[in-house]
This record gives sequence, C-alpha cells and structure tokens, in this order.
Amino acid sequence: MIFRLSDEDLWFPDPALAEEDGLLAVGGDLSGARLRLAYAQGIFPWFSKGDPVLWYAPHERCVLFPGSIHMSKSMQQVLRQGRFHITRDTAFGQVIRSCATILRKGLEGTWITGAMQQAYLNLHLEGIAHSVEVWNGPELVGGLYGVAVNKVFCGESMFSRTSNASKAALIWLCRHGGYQLIDCQLPNPHLMSLGAEMIPREKYLSILQG
Repeated sequence: MIFRLSDEDLWFPDPALAEEDGLLAVGGDLSGARLRLAYAQGIFPWFSKGDPVLWYAPHERCVLFPGSIHMSKSMQQVLRQGRFHITRDTAFGQVIRSCATILRKGLEGTWITGAMQQAYLNLHLEGIAHSVEVWNGPELVGGLYGVAVNKVFCGESMFSRTSNASKAALIWLCRHGGYQLIDCQLPNPHLMSLGAEMIPREKYLSILQG
C-alpha cells in the first residue's frame, strides 16, 4: 500500500509497510521538519521533475562501514601524491548544483530539482546537511553531500569531473567524517566495488537510531 501525505500533516507510515521497491508514500512537502522526520526513520525523497514527492524506505539498504572501504593500489597512489585538496562544508551550494547538472551515463535529467536543492541548502544552514569538496587547485572537481543523523551519514549524491575525484571524497568521509555508517541508499557497481554491502532495514534502523 502506498500512503498519500498532505502538506498539513507531518507524519510518515511505518517504513516496514513500504512496497517491494521501497516506495512508501507520495506527497507532502520538502520542509525542514518533514525531511528531519523522514531521515530519522530511514526514509528519503526521490522523484523526478514534474512528479509529486515520492518517499522511499528500502527493505534492504546499501551501506558502507567506514573501516571496510576498499582502496585499489592506484587509488592509494593518487591519495599519496596529494593531487587533491579536500575540504568539508566550504562549498555546499556548488556541490549540490554540480550533482544536479553533471551528465550521467544512461540518465537524462536529474532528480535533484530546484526545490530539492533549496531544501537541502536549508538543511545545510541548520547544520544537518554536509558536503565534502575535492579541489584540484582552485577548481572544484568532485564531491558529495548528504544528511547526518546521529552517527550515520545519509549520502544523497556525488559527482566527479576528473578521474577518482568522487572516490577521494568518499574515502575522506570514511577516514575523517567520524561516522559509524555511510548510508548509500541504493546499490550500484561503483559503490559495491568500494566495499559497500546490503543490510536489512531493521539492522540499518538500529544503527541509525542507536
């Protein structure tokens, strides 16, 4: 059953009631209060421009335990060379705009709509959403952003304009972010090659809310 939300009622159904693909609810808004409530329950928004807000709570979660990240020898060499300068929360707006506009193979358009960008910028101003920036000299060449809930970093998106830049951002987050878990939400070959794994929703929620 897919639940319908209104802008007026600030609530979410039990995540265990999500459809097989993780879709839980439709509607509502992207207010800070609603987003904070969603992430605290393991729920996140994901929808295309022109569609209503869709809320997901996957039954299995793709996650990365920071101590288990895999680094190839070539990636280790890239980091040793000091090619990149990495910062945190110095260019959140640039990172989210880059994630929204960068071309991705096999995908058209973006789910990071203007309304989504503004919503997460607001969360960033509240100290809840964070970014990692990867620089090559003065140029922003990669990065990621997401939402912090207790000791979990709920990753939303990453981008790379040069080889290995997004990997460098994720490795930095694992090494220096201070998080117990990086939530990658949904799996892809790139994340799995870095050591991500699938865990049941119940285990994810116990870590998130612990």
